[in-house]
Amino acid sequence: MAMVDLILWPGTKICQMLGIDPEKDMGLIRSMFNMLVYATVILFAMWAFMW
Repeated sequence: MAMVDLILWPGTKICQMLGIDPEKDMGLIRSMFNMLVYATVILFAMWAFMW
């Protein structure tokens, strides 16, 4: 598994669960899901380590 596949894995799995082709529209839907996942993780990590 390439590093890119590892980074894009959360968005790919969410798209597959919703029945959306992750490669459709050049991967923009997959990128949106990745942004939501990683933003949530980073914000939670920042909140946890600041306290």
